[in-house]
Amino acid sequence: MASIIPIGGKWRAQVRRRGHRAMTRTFDTRREAEAWARRVESGIEQGAAALDADEMTVADLLRRYRDMRADLGRAVASASNTHYMLQHLEEDLGVKRVRDLDPQSLARWARMRQEQGAGGYTINMELSALGTAIRHTAAYLRITLPDVVGLARPILHYGQLISGGERRTRRPTEDELARLLVDLDARQPVVADAVRVAAVTGLRRGELARIAWEDLDELRRAVLVRQRKHPRRIEARDEWVPLLGDAWEVVQRQPRRPREPRIFPVAPETLTDNVTAATRALGIPDLRLHDMRREATSRLRELGFDADARKAVTGHRSDEVHSRYVAVSLESLHEQYAAAQPGTEPRPARRRAARGRRA
Repeated sequence: MASIIPIGGKWRAQVRRRGHRAMTRTFDTRREAEAWARRVESGIEQGAAALDADEMTVADLLRRYRDMRADLGRAVASASNTHYMLQHLEEDLGVKRVRDLDPQSLARWARMRQEQGAGGYTINMELSALGTAIRHTAAYLRITLPDVVGLARPILHYGQLISGGERRTRRPTEDELARLLVDLDARQPVVADAVRVAAVTGLRRGELARIAWEDLDELRRAVLVRQRKHPRRIEARDEWVPLLGDAWEVVQRQPRRPREPRIFPVAPETLTDNVTAATRALGIPDLRLHDMRREATSRLRELGFDADARKAVTGHRSDEVHSRYVAVSLESLHEQYAAAQPGTEPRPARRRAARGRRA
């Protein structure tokens, strides 16, 4: 039973239960004190840990959010972007009480992140992660937490501390791709061949590192990509992806290793690390492994594949998302223009080095 005691014109409520820490709050009226005590006792009786929302720190919030995700079967993976965003939030704001967060404190935090080198889009993503944790944790624990992120967002936009992501259009030039593949061949040939396949099919790094020999269809020249990412569903799906052009030959020349079911037996991080190291060594600016997905999508368009055919290769579900991966090159525009002129022989598109064999 909670104790409600008058102290100096106010009312102090205290809840003590075995197995839980004592919780004490002071209120202006007895009615408020009794209502608070009933909420805390109700939470204890329902099997939840005694929880005082007003005393919850951001670190407490994020820990409970992770626990909630795990309980719901959607645990935050240790290598995911969400994990790192929550980790950054805990490092920066963990000691603060959630109720003490306000637009001004979040503006100071965003300014600090900006000074650390974070861009507006990155800060916006971390802010969204905080808002998601507050909303869903409060609903899951049946407590009330302030929507401080919603209040702060207009101010942060006005101060240019957060922004939407700029549409990325980077894809390698033919020369850059050729140089990159030569360097990767010297570093780790299996990575070079995985990149060759990515530049044709648009397979993501996790998919490249997961495709298996048993999932090849020799007749259709395709591979079954298991557990392919879906933007709106928790459960992934298995999809057949055609290994177009030289991608099939690149796959076929991979050695079959004893007790190794995968075609490219490397970790996804190994693919990224090698591409990053190679581009830095070669002085190729701002080129990432994931840009091969844009290269594949754009090249298919230049070859005349319509949107439905391209999405059958890339696995995109919507035209909006798919369009983000189309970056038309100036060279292809010249070729299309020349081909459209009466009496002009269209110039054949140059063969992309991405699909070439290793020397």
